[in-house]
Amino acid sequence: MSITNDQGVNLKHVKLGYNYLINNLFTLCFVPLIIVTSVHLSQTDLNDLHHVWLHLKFNLITILICFAFIVFGLTRYILTQSHPVYLVDFACFRPADHLKVPLHYFMEHSRLTGDFDESSLEFQRKILMRSGLGDETYAPEAMHLIPPRPSLAAARAEAEEVMFGALDNLFQNTKLKPKDIGILVVNCSVFSPTPSLSAMIVNKYKLRGNIKSFNLGGMGCSAGITAVDLAKDLLQVHRNTYAVVLSTEIITQNWYSGNKKSMLIPNCLFRVGCAALLLSNKSVDRRRAKYRLVHAVRTHLGADDKAFRCLYQEQDEAGKTSISLSKNLMDIAGNALKTNITSLGPLVLPINEQLLFFATLVMRKLFKADVKAYIPDFKLAFDHFCIHAGGRAVIDELEKNLQLLPCQVEASRMTLHRFGNTSSSTIWYELAYIEAKGRMRRGNKVWQIAFGSGFKCNSAVWEALQNVKPSPNGPWEDCIHKYPVEIPL
Repeated sequence: MSITNDQGVNLKHVKLGYNYLINNLFTLCFVPLIIVTSVHLSQTDLNDLHHVWLHLKFNLITILICFAFIVFGLTRYILTQSHPVYLVDFACFRPADHLKVPLHYFMEHSRLTGDFDESSLEFQRKILMRSGLGDETYAPEAMHLIPPRPSLAAARAEAEEVMFGALDNLFQNTKLKPKDIGILVVNCSVFSPTPSLSAMIVNKYKLRGNIKSFNLGGMGCSAGITAVDLAKDLLQVHRNTYAVVLSTEIITQNWYSGNKKSMLIPNCLFRVGCAALLLSNKSVDRRRAKYRLVHAVRTHLGADDKAFRCLYQEQDEAGKTSISLSKNLMDIAGNALKTNITSLGPLVLPINEQLLFFATLVMRKLFKADVKAYIPDFKLAFDHFCIHAGGRAVIDELEKNLQLLPCQVEASRMTLHRFGNTSSSTIWYELAYIEAKGRMRRGNKVWQIAFGSGFKCNSAVWEALQNVKPSPNGPWEDCIHKYPVEIPL
């Protein structure tokens, strides 16, 4: 689902510019005419007024036409020019220690529930061993009980804990007053209560009544970038305001207690997490902001049936609900990535890389030459990479396809190890890791890339406006000195 349309926004701006020009054409043309006349009068005496009038009489039409074109062009340029969007700061939620789930604890807990047969237990054990997750990821309170109690009340409790925890931290670090928020965008894929999660935030912090509030559901792990893109478009329209974007996944009700293998994988990978962002279009915030949003590029392959169903919420034969992962998930993700970087590449790559890519594309498509597809060197465009930590296979595949170095996927691997797959918020834990390591310098560009159900591949590009330091109470504050760690093969 796409709820924003850049082309529509641009056409709207053009139409506004056209209406402004036509409605004020007489005034806009009459004012410069007065100015020209005044200049001539100041340089001539009364005896030359007749010559001035004759000069203006023969050139009036030309002046009006030229000026109309100039005014129209300037008006269109001003109205269609995008305003900078700044990321003032962001905060990632760090759960309490008692919610940690070591791998052996997870397996013992799964065995004690009595929900799984031996084949399913062995399958989960193998997934965990190859997952890249460590022993300090977090599960919600209801999942620590035997048997698990994934009730609606427990899911609401998890939502309140992670959302309010992240927002409290954000407000404290930025000194933002909740009443100053003009736009609120919340994304959570599988948990969509009534009232909505965004309404829960409005109620908790008593946000103002005219706030532009949005709640995105069912959009998967890439929805965080979708939410940022939506907030960006809104900040182009609503001037001099703040937007808060909150990305999370509430997993209490997503625990699967059946024995269908493709539906057991989310149990092993998904963990508790949440990120809250403060975006601003105020020029005064440029001095204190950490980043500027450079690009947001979204790719949707939902028109293809296989892509549409490769991540699919369904019920098994026993009526138990979970997310089913298709075997061809990585192939579909690869196709989505190719489509996305085809759009992103011309925006960020040096001209020499673009020419090489275009040349090989022409050879393959037009001349049917047996030439290997050229993969642009994105290391020339970006200083840091935040690849969605959906699983070890996802990181491995992108490291290989984009020809990245181990140090460039370190943030993704360490986030997966420490926090697991926290869905749409993982890319923010990764950015927090880079900051905590002191690696983000002024002018550096970072590429966030995420995949989600539908099937989608979304990219966001940020530029650091300063030598970024980690914010207080960050997710890595108590453990960054331990990382990176060696992850067994």
